[in-house]
Amino acid sequence: MGKKGKSAKLGLPLEGIRILEWSAWQQGPMGGAALADMGADVIKIEQPGIGDPGRGLTKATGVLPFRLGRNVYIEGLNRNKRGITLDLSKEKGREILYGLVKESDIFVTNLMESVVAKNGADYETLSRHNPKLIYIMASGYGPNGPDAGARSYEWAGQARSGIMSMTVPPGQPPQYVEGGLADSLGAIMISYGAMTALVARERLGIGQRVDTSLLGGMTWLQIVNLSFKCMAGESLKTQSRTKKVNPLINPYKCADGKWIFIALLQSQRFWPNLCRALDLELENAPRFTDEKAREQNCEELVSILDNAFATKAHNEWLEVLRREEVTYSICNTVDDLLTDPQVLANEYITEFDHPAWGKINTVGIPIKLSKTPGSLRMPAPELGQHTEEVLMGILGYSWDDMARLKDEEVV
Repeated sequence: MGKKGKSAKLGLPLEGIRILEWSAWQQGPMGGAALADMGADVIKIEQPGIGDPGRGLTKATGVLPFRLGRNVYIEGLNRNKRGITLDLSKEKGREILYGLVKESDIFVTNLMESVVAKNGADYETLSRHNPKLIYIMASGYGPNGPDAGARSYEWAGQARSGIMSMTVPPGQPPQYVEGGLADSLGAIMISYGAMTALVARERLGIGQRVDTSLLGGMTWLQIVNLSFKCMAGESLKTQSRTKKVNPLINPYKCADGKWIFIALLQSQRFWPNLCRALDLELENAPRFTDEKAREQNCEELVSILDNAFATKAHNEWLEVLRREEVTYSICNTVDDLLTDPQVLANEYITEFDHPAWGKINTVGIPIKLSKTPGSLRMPAPELGQHTEEVLMGILGYSWDDMARLKDEEVV
């Protein structure tokens, strides 16, 4: 539900691009949704009577993902798509797939490559039906190596990449980030790969296979950490809150229980600003006078700053910190995002008129194109909702054809 204006007349940036998505859970579906948000006609393929296994998710870390009979997990990851059912284990199902491939630009899957090949949807087979097809295989560990083709989920992507060791202080057990960090980044890699391959096809007239993986994405996410290790021979280390190299990059708790994160990367430049903001006469104190001194006396300084921040509510501090040009951020919870004025002003969370739920808040589109913005147009499809529409509209099937395919349990 982007802002309306003259730019809307230009249409959506990916209008005319058709994508077949045979994927499950989060990595593949979210990648397809990102492309659908920008106007691509994304057709989600699911097994008749079963569908994406995410449809059967009954609880996620204690939260029931259902609202008025619809699955919130599926809704969040499959908006703006059309959905069909197709049994690719049957010859007639594969014939339909190949017909759709001829009329499509991109095929996306995050299923195990052995499953995809068994059902005749591997790159070699599909590219014979459409040599200019862009084929995106999103795996767990990449196309090569001893674990190529191994089953993987979100948590394995985080664990294998080393990111879990960077989320906790030294000596603590590894901890994963809730909500599908590796899958979400994997989805970005899908859309990144799709766009790059589309440009290559436009310039060179070629289709090709594009490989992305949870491990690859999460390794790339750690480019700074790994660059230090690869080029300097030593990796970055996590630090406890009271033993920081720079205690001016740290969270501090306010009187109302809210946390503010101070982020003074240029700590020497902004140390006087922080002292003024907190009304502390410490700017020239020898034990805090420069970066080395503050590191050596970190525990004492953190205690002083803790006591200072504990005297006022976070909103009072925000005004003071802003005035003194101290770089900061409030430490939001997920719940806080729904009312954060900056989030709302940029429509990172926006309103959507859902046909079953009415007007709801939902995650918006993070990329803003000034002349051809993306939009939220449709809810996630119910299982097989658009099967007749797609097969009759694209492939010219008749109602009699559809009846036979249903009788034979192909769709």
